[in-house]
Amino acid sequence: MNKKPLNWIVKNLLLGVLFVALLVAAASIFLSIRTRHGREVTVPDLTSQTMADAASTAAAAHLRVQVTDSVYMKRMARGAVVSQLPKAGAKVKPGRKISLTINSLVPKKVSMPNLIHVSLRQAKAELSAKGLVLGKLNYISDIATNNVLEQHYRGRPVAPGKQLYTGSVIDLVVGLNGADAMTYVPNLHGFKYLRAVDALHDNSLNVSGVFFDKSVRTYSDSLNAVVYSQRPSATGYPTVMGTGVTIYLSLDGNQPAD
Repeated sequence: MNKKPLNWIVKNLLLGVLFVALLVAAASIFLSIRTRHGREVTVPDLTSQTMADAASTAAAAHLRVQVTDSVYMKRMARGAVVSQLPKAGAKVKPGRKISLTINSLVPKKVSMPNLIHVSLRQAKAELSAKGLVLGKLNYISDIATNNVLEQHYRGRPVAPGKQLYTGSVIDLVVGLNGADAMTYVPNLHGFKYLRAVDALHDNSLNVSGVFFDKSVRTYSDSLNAVVYSQRPSATGYPTVMGTGVTIYLSLDGNQPAD
């Protein structure tokens, strides 16, 4: 019996299998590189940095930046980063674009949005999108917790459509249902000033006091200062929404913690 044809068939089958295996492996490697499968990086805090410094910091973390909006904050350096999305500390894939809101060179006005009967989370997002700043959360009894009932500017109700300068502080009156009135104090140690305020609002808490040590001399310093102590501390026990938290900040990372 002539085994030559049989050997030729087996050889070609093996070559075919090998080719398919190599093709699958190559495709897998390509997709892994293309999607950076399984790789994540931590988004750095770019707030208060200049655009050049923010771009450099992002590049060092294998990320990119793009300016999507601007607001006007008179005490902040012109062109400095006011906020970012995703926020600092978020886990993203390398190459992700970080959207930045920067401080504009001149003030501009925006229309006050209608926040009545929307959730606190949505109200916070709408204020941020307009370049307005969330101030104090005043809780009153209501059937729905964190349902916005009133919106105030400088202690008075402000109507939707009212023209305000970007950077204006808006206080909210929000509902509080006794059956859903508890939250937790987050650990703010190491957070920059604006990020700490943001974290407190995310947890339905207020900033009752802000204290800077002697290392903080300018407004720019205050934005770069980090929390080294807080009262109350993050105990892990529930607390009532609207509770005030006092934060202590310094440019010196060697300050004693709680």
